[in-house]
Amino acid sequence: MNKWGDRLKKVEQLAQSFQLNPLATRYKPRLWPLQPSSVWKLFPRQSMAISFAQSCKESVHVFALEKENELVGQRIYLVTSYSELWHYYRTYTQSLMHCYEVIPEGAVCKLYFDLEFHKPSNKSADGKTMVSSLIQYVCDKLKEVYGIECSAKNVLNLDSSTEEKFSQHLIFNLQNAAFKDNIHVGGFIHAVLQPVLNTPKSGSWNLGMNSVAENSKTHRAHGVPEEKTAMSEDETENPQTKRRKHEDLSFLQVKNKEGQDCLLVDLGVYNKNRNFRLYKSSKVGKNAAFTVADENHFTAKAEKGISTEESIFLASLVCNVSFTGQRILTWDPPETKDSKTSRSSQASATNPDSLSGCLSSPHREVDTFMLTVVKKDGIQGSIRRWNYFAAEHLLVYDIAKYRWCENVKRFHKSNNIMIVVDLKEEVWYQKCHDPDCRNFRSSSYPLPQEICISYIMMLDEEDQAYLMDEDGNIEHSQASSQTPEEESAEIWGDAQDDQDYLKSLEDFEQNSGEISDQLLLKCMAEFDSQ
Repeated sequence: MNKWGDRLKKVEQLAQSFQLNPLATRYKPRLWPLQPSSVWKLFPRQSMAISFAQSCKESVHVFALEKENELVGQRIYLVTSYSELWHYYRTYTQSLMHCYEVIPEGAVCKLYFDLEFHKPSNKSADGKTMVSSLIQYVCDKLKEVYGIECSAKNVLNLDSSTEEKFSQHLIFNLQNAAFKDNIHVGGFIHAVLQPVLNTPKSGSWNLGMNSVAENSKTHRAHGVPEEKTAMSEDETENPQTKRRKHEDLSFLQVKNKEGQDCLLVDLGVYNKNRNFRLYKSSKVGKNAAFTVADENHFTAKAEKGISTEESIFLASLVCNVSFTGQRILTWDPPETKDSKTSRSSQASATNPDSLSGCLSSPHREVDTFMLTVVKKDGIQGSIRRWNYFAAEHLLVYDIAKYRWCENVKRFHKSNNIMIVVDLKEEVWYQKCHDPDCRNFRSSSYPLPQEICISYIMMLDEEDQAYLMDEDGNIEHSQASSQTPEEESAEIWGDAQDDQDYLKSLEDFEQNSGEISDQLLLKCMAEFDSQ
C-alpha cells in the first residue's frame, strides 16, 4: 500500500508540473478586436530577441528588462507590440518597472538626448535653464542645417531627477522628419556641440571635427521623396552663420563627482542596439522613474481610442517612426583622403558591386538579392542608399541607374525608383520618386525563401528561458534550469524502481486475472481514510 501511496504522490507532482508548465502556451486573447494576435516572449540574450522580432509576422519590438535581486547589469529581453506592452505596463508595475527600448542597428529614429549632472558638484547649475537653452540651440541648428522648423513644442521632456542627480531625456518629435539611424544622430550632435568640445577647458573632448558651418557643404539631408543639400557653400559665409560658429555653449559644461569637467549631454548613447530607458521606468535599485517634466511644452497628438498617457508613451519611443512621408536626415563626417579610401575598401569587402559607396544594411542577404533585381537586361543598377523603419519592419532602398516603373510600364527619364522590402510579410514592391507616381505601389513579390528570416532562424521553445505568469512574475522556466534527464529523474524517481513496479504488475495480472472495480474502489477508500 505504501508503494501505491508513493506512486500516487509522484503522479500528483507530475500533474502539478504540467499545470505550471503546460505543453502548449497559454491562450492570450487580443486586447481588442482590431489588434493582431498577442506576442509576448522573453529571451535571455538580446541577439535572440532581435532575431525573433525580425522573423515575427506581427509588428513587434524588443525591450530590455532589469530584474530586482539579479546581478547588476543583467537584463532579459521582451518581444511584444507597443500596444500590448503599454497594456501590461500599467498592470505589472513591479515586473516592468525597469524597462528599456532597444534601438535596433540601422533603424530610422528620432533625435534624442540623455542629460545628467551631479547636483552636489554643480550647486549653482540651473538644470531647467540649461535644458531650455539647449533645446533652442538645437532647434536653430536643425533650421540652419536641414531647413526644419522646430521649437520646444516638438520636444518631449522627461524627468527622473533626484536630490543627488539631475536626469532628463529629450525626444524630438519632428514633423515628417527623422534621422537615418542613431549613429547619424550622434554625428549631428557631436558636430553641433563642437564649439564646447573644442574649448581649451574641455580640450580632451575634441573629436577632430570642424565646426558645422565650415563643413556643412559635405552634409546631406536625404528625404524619401527626394534628395536635398542641407546648406550651400555661400550660406556658410553669411554673418549669422559666422556669429553662431562662436556661440557660447559654456552652460553645457558641468562637473562630475570627482570634480572633473564633463558635459550635460551624454555622448555615449548613440551606438547600435542601444538600450534607452522608457517613460515611467526607473533604474534597478532606484525609485526615480521618468515622468513628464514640469517645464515640458510638448503635447502628444490625440488619437481615437488612445489615452493621453499612452500617447506620451508612444511619443517617447525613439524608433516609433512611420515610413509614410518621412524625410530622412543624415550626417556624414567631412571626407578626407584616408576616410574615402577606408570607406571604399570597406564597401568593396562587403560587396564587390558595392552599394554605391554605402555600407550594407543589417540584412546583407536582402541587399544582395536586391542587386540582382536591378541588374538585368544589360542595365547595371545599384543601391544608392537604404533606410530601415523598425516600427513597420520595412527596408527601403533608393535605386540608382535603374528606373523601370511598373505603373507606366517603362523606364522613367529622370526620376529614380525605390524598392520597399516588407520583412514581416517577406515580400518586396516598387514605389516611385516621380510626382505622377507618388501614390503608386506595385504588386508584391515574394522574397526567396533562403533569405527569409523565418526560414533562416528556427527558434526552439526551450530558448525561451524566462516565463511570465498571470500575476506578472518573471521566473526562469523549468526547461531552462533543468536538463530533461534531471527533470525526469526528479519527477519519476529511480528507473530501476519503475522496472520492478512494471514486472510486479505483470506478474499480478497474469496470476490473478482482471482486477475488479469493487476491489479498486475498496483500496482507494482505504487509502483516503488513512
